[in-house]
Amino acid sequence: MADTVLLITHTENREGRAAPLLNAKGFAVEWCCPAQGQPLPADPGAYAAVIVFGGPQSANDAPNTPFLQQEIDWIGRFVATGRPYLGICLGGQLLARALGARVAPHPQGVSEIGYFPIVPTEAGRDLFPDRMHVYHWHREGFELPEGAELLARGETFPHQAFRHGRSAYGLQFHPEVTPDVARRWLETAAEHLTRPGAQPREQQIAHMERFDPPLHDWFDRFLDRWLRP
Repeated sequence: MADTVLLITHTENREGRAAPLLNAKGFAVEWCCPAQGQPLPADPGAYAAVIVFGGPQSANDAPNTPFLQQEIDWIGRFVATGRPYLGICLGGQLLARALGARVAPHPQGVSEIGYFPIVPTEAGRDLFPDRMHVYHWHREGFELPEGAELLARGETFPHQAFRHGRSAYGLQFHPEVTPDVARRWLETAAEHLTRPGAQPREQQIAHMERFDPPLHDWFDRFLDRWLRP
């Protein structure tokens, strides 16, 4: 399946911009949700690339949550093939765990929910502009795995993007989330907006018009580079 990208999700959600952008680039997509009992493919190298999305789970639940531990082990095997891997939010944290790094809440209990700026490191200047607002929805963050390059920093959670090898990326933010998806999260998970660090609903909606178009364009360009390292 050299022209198929496997999309691993942790909820029933199949929306967002990732699949349409991949289809527009000539790739088919196949969905898998281990959280709903769907088995991961037996051969991790059978796909052109893999994206693992976020979810309400914690990477630290893996010892007591069999499907999460299976994902971590499977991700490690896939990354070893050298094929492109992209982990978004929980997917980035699972990659960090697969590579031996720690995932933990903010020491002051702060969350990142809403649009917050990130800045590139020297290693990330060819991927990120000088300053870019991206969409977040998380309360845990990843440490940098041994041998990985930090590509972008944030103020509250300093590790926002890393690369391991040529084509395995972990992102702490959500470039795949469209305004429609974000609005649904604001309705279905409104209780999260009471957490320290969460932007109010009205502020997030006001930011969508300004910050979503450049985020969409960045993700489109990133996928081109990621798929052809």
